[in-house]
Amino acid sequence: MTQQLPQVPPVEANEPALAQVRNFRDVGGLPTTGGRAVRAGRLFRSGHLAHATEADAAFLSSLGLHTVFDFRNRADLKLEGADVELPGVRNVNIPLNDPADGKEFWKLVREGDIGQLREILGEGKGAARMTSSYRAMVVQRTAEHSRVLHALAKDSVPALMHCAAGKDRAGLSIAVTLLALGVEREAIEADYVKSNAPHRRYKVSRSSTAPDAMSPEVMELLSPLFDARVEYLRGAFETIEETWGSVESYLAEGLELAPETRERLREQLLTEV
Repeated sequence: MTQQLPQVPPVEANEPALAQVRNFRDVGGLPTTGGRAVRAGRLFRSGHLAHATEADAAFLSSLGLHTVFDFRNRADLKLEGADVELPGVRNVNIPLNDPADGKEFWKLVREGDIGQLREILGEGKGAARMTSSYRAMVVQRTAEHSRVLHALAKDSVPALMHCAAGKDRAGLSIAVTLLALGVEREAIEADYVKSNAPHRRYKVSRSSTAPDAMSPEVMELLSPLFDARVEYLRGAFETIEETWGSVESYLAEGLELAPETRERLREQLLTEV
């Protein structure tokens, strides 16, 4: 399946080798349009922390985190478990979709046969579903994104944002934060697609025992759900502009970010280059 994606970079030399926390990275260094950059060691992103090993937890504890923002819902928590406890770190759960939303759909993803998967994901349906979900999150979750940004501006850094895979809900929340900081759009997209690197990707598992349960065709059908495709994120950006007219209006009206709040956010998360 052809995708128009920025090239996925290799593993970075200073990237930690976490055993059971996938898709972890520091977003420090991303450039803003005003000539500044995101400060290293202030904003991190990852997949869930539920299965973190002792060594993983020790590394995460060494970051000096103030807050972990967990965007998973009750269904995720039931499936994966709660995050490991990091001493002195506040964990804030802000679900970014309804626990019942798509329950039958995801059951089919895990258990359905190849014919059922063709029906729900074939002919571009999987990718269309993902783009639609990104567009919906932008419009329907303004209160949640506003809460995160106000918390970051106040006292919640260093912070880590995660969902299950660290790709969609966390990816969009990081993107919204970077928009508020004035980070260059290309840099936001380049960070987003880093989730496609093999060592970062969510491990696909299926409960189906059919001989073709993990066949190449099944993997191809499932790929839109587990890829970080730049068109998903661009769909969210387009929705911002269609709904509010501009990113500035989205931040001011949609997320109710006052100029002084955005300035505090910059002070917390940006540095001079």
